[in-house]
Amino acid sequence: MSTLIDAFAKRRTNYALDKNVTIAQSAIIKTVQDVIHEVPSAFNMQSGKVIVAFGKKHDKIWQIAMDTLRAIVPAENFGTTEVKINSFAAAYGTILYFDNTAVVKSMQEQFPLYADNFPVWAQQANGMMQFGVWSALTDLGLGVNMQHYNPLIDDAVKNEFQVPAEWQLIAQMPFGNPTAVPDPIAKDPIDERVLVFDK
Repeated sequence: MSTLIDAFAKRRTNYALDKNVTIAQSAIIKTVQDVIHEVPSAFNMQSGKVIVAFGKKHDKIWQIAMDTLRAIVPAENFGTTEVKINSFAAAYGTILYFDNTAVVKSMQEQFPLYADNFPVWAQQANGMMQFGVWSALTDLGLGVNMQHYNPLIDDAVKNEFQVPAEWQLIAQMPFGNPTAVPDPIAKDPIDERVLVFDK
């Protein structure tokens, strides 16, 4: 069993994905549910929501992205975009991350002294959800990457999944069987990022 830090260390952006996943869908869903259940949020507002899409619903997300971008990217430049979108569609599934803005607004009304902070806190909690799920799926042996085609695809995605108007799309996370090892990434010296004071 990997340690928590090992799981964090293995988490990388992996674009080389396919659908040849041997992990049961039920195990993937349970992993996502367990992470989301445990992620904290300011004032316990729990504004973060996710949709886990497999099969045709996963494919539909990336068809929406393809159609949306084809309408706005010049044809002579679309080839690179098409390759990129196809790589996400080649994955096994996609997790959509949302914030329920109605929950955030309710908290602002209940605690006006902190009103400006609640949207920030909601984004922080959503980021924790994303990092937690990303690390956990990687620990299962899946490859994962994170995309942000919002707000371009928001309306079509909301319509496809019949989500409330108050749900704001934050990110899209394709995942699947990794077909290549991600390249290493450069890290700044840790003593430049973590300062310790003991006196």
